[in-house]
Amino acid sequence: MSIRVLVADDQALVRGGFRMILEARADLEVVGEAGDGREAATLVERLRPDVVLMDVRMPGVDGLEATRRIVASGSPARVIVLTTYDVDESVFAALRAGASAFLLKDVRPAELVEAIRVVARGDALLAPSVTRRLLDRFVTVLPDPDGSPPDLGSLTGREVEVLRLVALALSNAEIAERLVLTEATVKTHVSSVLRKLGLRDRVQAVVLAYDVGLVRPRSG
Repeated sequence: MSIRVLVADDQALVRGGFRMILEARADLEVVGEAGDGREAATLVERLRPDVVLMDVRMPGVDGLEATRRIVASGSPARVIVLTTYDVDESVFAALRAGASAFLLKDVRPAELVEAIRVVARGDALLAPSVTRRLLDRFVTVLPDPDGSPPDLGSLTGREVEVLRLVALALSNAEIAERLVLTEATVKTHVSSVLRKLGLRDRVQAVVLAYDVGLVRPRSG
């Protein structure tokens, strides 16, 4: 079964370039193109893509607001944010809004394709260590998230500890060693945390851990 992809960018040449790259792969299908965020959010509802390639900066409704709308709609589509710049506040605001990853627009074709496949599987494209490093840099300048973050009261004490260690960028194997558990048990705890808190992946778990104060930015 093909992975259904929606490409959202205000430049037609960029959209066309991504389409050519993706449709050369047998397992990828570009189901639509959007020229701005409003159109992207509308097309997600109608076309039900698996993955959205979302430019951050678009006229009118930008990629950040479009990501918020897509996530708020309950769509299972995963959003990969595309940016011209390596790191800036808008990228991290997009991660906080529910994007699963970000890529530079000059990403190599093979890396773009693999990123789409990884995100479509429900895996985190960004390692938690990368996410944490980026949030350490930007969390103090990011606006507060809309609404209140999920209550951790639904988690068991063990699950809270697992979430904290995920946010500290430990792998399942490292968490297992730290807590003297099997790696399979840790994986079960992580899955339970994501399900209870309505999170899409480990990247979102790291973002949430910052929002609720479970971990704090490192200085310097």
